[in-house]
Amino acid sequence: MPGNIYVQSRARPAQVRALEGLAVQSRVVRALLLRELHTRFGRDNIGYIWAILEPGLLAVTVTILHVASSSRTGLGLDPVPFWVVGYTPFCMFRFMVLRAEAAIESNKTLLYHRMVTLTDVALARNFLELASAIMALVILVGFAWLCGLGNLPDRPLLMMSGLGQLWLFSFGVSLLVTAGAEASTIVQRVVHPATYVCLPLSGAFYLLKWVPHSVRDYLVWSPLMSPFEEIRMGQFGTFDSAYVDRPYVIGWSLSLMLLGLVAMRITRRRMHLE
Repeated sequence: MPGNIYVQSRARPAQVRALEGLAVQSRVVRALLLRELHTRFGRDNIGYIWAILEPGLLAVTVTILHVASSSRTGLGLDPVPFWVVGYTPFCMFRFMVLRAEAAIESNKTLLYHRMVTLTDVALARNFLELASAIMALVILVGFAWLCGLGNLPDRPLLMMSGLGQLWLFSFGVSLLVTAGAEASTIVQRVVHPATYVCLPLSGAFYLLKWVPHSVRDYLVWSPLMSPFEEIRMGQFGTFDSAYVDRPYVIGWSLSLMLLGLVAMRITRRRMHLE
């Protein structure tokens, strides 16, 4: 009996310390997010509004081009929300990957603080991209609905599920890019064109059922395809996809995140703070 009491007395403080550590890191990520928001958007003329306008303007431009060219989606899907819910999430993926290469350099001075880690910096920056994408989707889809150009999401939870899976995958890729960019300038040069290569592999502009079988058999292996199919299932209640594979996407995401965290740990050990 005394032995059990002794074990419990030692186990409880360890659990308390873990919770306290989690609380501290949560506050660190929140502070870094606010700093990133202010640094990136707070000093511009339109301030924080640009956090929403940046992905929104790109999505609107692409949508106008498709509508002006009389591009049709088929299956009774309204073209405006179709393009909006496709390109806005892709902007999130692209921004997360592109901006990852400068994550260390722009936050290097903060790493003098023992409680600030590279993972905290990455989380803060990528949470900001997620929030910007969600707000842009809400505003653009809502505006299209008010103008009679489309419907509100029929299955919003399904849309958020697809967006969440895309964010997890993008986060894993961004960790590898952050570590790689610190180790070699080649990564910095390759990342930008690589994001354009990912565009036709993402399904941002099309559905898999539109693609010939000979090509579709290869495209389904892209972990970007499933989230976009699920996002459109959330937007359009009349559309269901047979190509949504959540375990496949989550497996890819967790694998990339694990590799990214290891790479970030190695990078932090090799860094020389100036």
